[in-house]
Amino acid sequence: MERRTTGKVWFVGAGPGAEDLITVRGARIISEADVVLWARSLVSERVLEYASPEAELVESTDIPLEGAVAVYERAAREGLAVARVHSGDPAIFGAILEQIERCEALGLEWEIVPGVSSFSAAAAAVGRELTVPEVAQSIILTRRASRTPMPEGQEIERFARHGTTMAIFLSAARPRELQEELLAGGYPPHTPCAVVYRASWPDQLVERCTLSELGETVRRMGVRRQTMILVGPGLDAYGKRSRLYDPSFSHMFRKGTDEALRDVERGRSEGVESR
Repeated sequence: MERRTTGKVWFVGAGPGAEDLITVRGARIISEADVVLWARSLVSERVLEYASPEAELVESTDIPLEGAVAVYERAAREGLAVARVHSGDPAIFGAILEQIERCEALGLEWEIVPGVSSFSAAAAAVGRELTVPEVAQSIILTRRASRTPMPEGQEIERFARHGTTMAIFLSAARPRELQEELLAGGYPPHTPCAVVYRASWPDQLVERCTLSELGETVRRMGVRRQTMILVGPGLDAYGKRSRLYDPSFSHMFRKGTDEALRDVERGRSEGVESR
């Protein structure tokens, strides 16, 4: 990072928890920052190992937006580079828009550095693909209404009508209500679910259950925060082959052939299944 005469704030996605799931760019920005602003309650302290020994570290768990803005005001005055480190990906429930608006009011440059979201880490922990051919080709990222109300038409029950994969953030505190809303929206009681607490952290917990068991499962785990809930038929789907790797399917880099398809079918008849 070049020495700056004007300040700049980078909103850096630290990833879901494990310090080595931050992006190379994110680690570089932190290493070159004059100030690293981070929240111990959400971001692993080991991410700070990327910071320069000369960097000022500001722990933000107990400060409101105005506390962060005070750092940005100093950055504007002194030409400082600030790495504002967010958990997961800052663009998903990251509360960065209000910070960006303050930066722009100060005439301060800013940039977003994307990160690995907790929903991706949760899928990895469960060992499932969230988009399964012919079963679920869409992912809905959402949350329950709480102190932050949901806009009209974006309630859990409305989204559940689509029947695809849902990754539900910030909603473990009232799991029985969540279960009822998902059922009311149209998911069958046997719909597979996964509850992932602190995905990729050393104390990660993973439980699989059906939707009819979701409320009890979350209560039994004793988790209320930093928990991702995955719901949808794709979590238990097998045997659906994508067209991308189908030898009979043509695309701009490969021409499919009927002979290749016959080879696949012959292998299946002989008990050799392509994966």
